[in-house]
Formats: sequence, C-alpha cells, structure tokens
Amino acid sequence: MITTTEVKVRYQETDQMGVVYHANYLVWFELGRTAFIEGLGFQYHEMESSGIVSPVVDANIQFKTPLRYGQTAKVKTWLEYYDGIRVTYGYEIQTPEGEVAVTGTTKHVCVKKDSFKPVSIRRVFPDWHEAYMKAKGES
Repeated sequence: MITTTEVKVRYQETDQMGVVYHANYLVWFELGRTAFIEGLGFQYHEMESSGIVSPVVDANIQFKTPLRYGQTAKVKTWLEYYDGIRVTYGYEIQTPEGEVAVTGTTKHVCVKKDSFKPVSIRRVFPDWHEAYMKAKGES
C-alpha cells in the first residue's frame, strides 16, 4: 500500500534561495506517515492515549531536485520494513511534474511514554500488527 499526500509549498517553508528549507521535508514525511496510518484505519492519538508513543530513532533523506514556493508536492509513503517491534516508512516526494525531489526513510519503535521502554506492536496493538503485515503483503 502506498498513500499519496499533497502539500502546497508555503512561503515560510522556503529559504533565502527560494527553495524548500531542508528540515521541512521531515515535517512532510510526518504528514505522509500520518496519512498512511490513517489509511490503515488507525490514529496516532489512539496509541498515545494508551500511554505509548512512537519516536523517530533514525531518519535518512536524499535531496534530488528543489521544490519552490507555490508548487504542490506529492508525498508518497509506504511501509519499508516491519518486524513486530521496529517500523521503517519509506518516502518519495515529487514535484508537480512527477520528478523525484526527495527520497528517504524514518525508523520508529513504540515505547512506553513514561519510561521509553520498548513495547511489541505485535502484542500491544494486534490490530495494527495485522494491518502492517497486510501492508507488507504478509497477512
């Protein structure tokens, strides 16, 4: 499963060179990731209300071509890797013409909010686990 989220480039997201400031792509990754999870039928706040959070433990990003103010970017998001505990999401951000502007991944683990002790998605959120397995093509 791949979700596509459109993001209109706002003026405040650009730098002195008139292109999207690099850190904003990570924000767009989060928008794509949230849409992906919602596409599976879940909400982050449901997880957080049970005392579990899912921090980014690694981020990888490659810049290919710039996006500029006024353009609409397409953020494609998919499940790159999942093992019941760790989740890696893949991203491709495209220009309005379909050219690849940015690619990347973010890795996450679920942890208890109060202790940051890792928890198993497979055991704590069996519905999410099943949805991730289906998204991976391994149901």
